[in-house]
Amino acid sequence: MHNVEFKAELRDYDLAKSICIAIGATEAEALEQTDTYYKVPSGRLKKREQPGEDTEFIFYDRANKAEARLSHYVIYDEPTARQRFATDTLPVLVVVRKQRLLYLTGNVRVHLDRVDGLGDYLEIEAIVSRAHNVRDCHEKVHELKSKLQPALGEMLSVSYSDMLLSESEVDVEGLDPVSSPNDDAESPSQ
Repeated sequence: MHNVEFKAELRDYDLAKSICIAIGATEAEALEQTDTYYKVPSGRLKKREQPGEDTEFIFYDRANKAEARLSHYVIYDEPTARQRFATDTLPVLVVVRKQRLLYLTGNVRVHLDRVDGLGDYLEIEAIVSRAHNVRDCHEKVHELKSKLQPALGEMLSVSYSDMLLSESEVDVEGLDPVSSPNDDAESPSQ
């Protein structure tokens, strides 16, 4: 399956909600999602868990570009993912927890996300199908992005998982090494 997706910082969550309603998007549901990302040789693999739903594994591949981009994805149930990817043995990279408010308009999903440890973000996903080709999906994403622009900040090229991994690297790299209480003392031979 394919979709065209766009992601950006969300500077005004309430304004984005108002715009979604004004353009006629339907508020589908509020979701609590936990995505566990695994280290795989290529692409990305995440396990999505949400209350009241079956666990699903989503494998996807897309370029990291700060613009609308084509993504290829496959959704697996847990037994199939375990068999295909040996998920029981894969190292976990990072866990992303978010509250997602989902709006629908035609074949397009608008996500208003509150991501633990990161903040508020918007995703637009247009599902490619026989009725909606890639070009049409790009146009729909661009149109919605333009309408939502007053609520948006910077466009994002990376996933929430990349951002959390980057945050943890910065935190670790920014730490001062632990010094011994005697590091500043003169040695007895001096």
